[in-house]
Amino acid sequence: MATSNSSDSSTPAELAAPYGTGPAASAARAGGTGGGAAGIAPGGAGGSAAGGTADASRKPAARIRTHHLHQAKVNGERFAMLTAYDQYTAEIFDQAGIEVLLVGDSASNNVFGNETSLPVTVDELLPLCRAVARSARRALVVADLPFGSYEVSAQQAVATGVRFLKEGLAHAVKIEGGKFYAETVRAMVQAGIPVMAHIGFTPQSEHALGGYRVQGRGDDAERLIEDAVALAEAGAFCVLMEMVPATTAAAVDAAVAVPTVGIGAGNATTGQVLVWQDMAGLRGGKMAKFVKQYADLRTSLSDAATAYGEDVRSGQFPGPEHSF
Repeated sequence: MATSNSSDSSTPAELAAPYGTGPAASAARAGGTGGGAAGIAPGGAGGSAAGGTADASRKPAARIRTHHLHQAKVNGERFAMLTAYDQYTAEIFDQAGIEVLLVGDSASNNVFGNETSLPVTVDELLPLCRAVARSARRALVVADLPFGSYEVSAQQAVATGVRFLKEGLAHAVKIEGGKFYAETVRAMVQAGIPVMAHIGFTPQSEHALGGYRVQGRGDDAERLIEDAVALAEAGAFCVLMEMVPATTAAAVDAAVAVPTVGIGAGNATTGQVLVWQDMAGLRGGKMAKFVKQYADLRTSLSDAATAYGEDVRSGQFPGPEHSF
């Protein structure tokens, strides 16, 4: 997914905005590390081997924008999306080449210890959003609007969206719901707030939906297609689908010109998203069918904490090499 609008690959389409001076920005100025998905490279000028050390002489990577995601769909390319809620995960995922970071309302049950996403508030999410946006110099940062912060009216949605862009430093926001929210999306886009739509299973509506249930089966597939078309026509730059049959998700993707993102929605979407604690094996317990775990951080951290505790109790830490 190229990030350059210029035929001259030696010149980046745009320089990254100075969203922060934290470790990610420092690493980028020093040359940075890591690769990314195919076609994405500093300045949109072609890639290096994934995981290799970048050449310090390269141009700065351009910020991923909504039109780059659209171009990915046009080109038949794909992009990756992960949740992030803090400085270090944002920095790591950004340098690993993840194109989109979602400051999700899933922080409710992955950061704040709630059982669902419903209790989290705007004021709780804003500091997390700022931390992610300050630390990610290349990824597009999308913030979830939490339950109760946009449903009352389009005016409420615009006001909340403005807060996430001004106070949270987000580049876009995401809202849940079908074609009923088309006019809300239209008002937000007209106010200058890029909106990602979220259809299918919408966790904020779990009580109305009767729990965590797959959406869009059988005759219900047409409803999801209508939802996606209405939201895209209203100006949503992307449509995310959660827990939707792969055939339905493919039909939705074919019905809209904007890119789609899937989570438990098959492989036909332009992008895929996972909660990072699920992807990296930090969260314990039963995983959803659509989760693939790429690491076992829970065991690694547990082993490290156990070894640290044993060293402290036995007097092995701190040793002379750790003392002044």
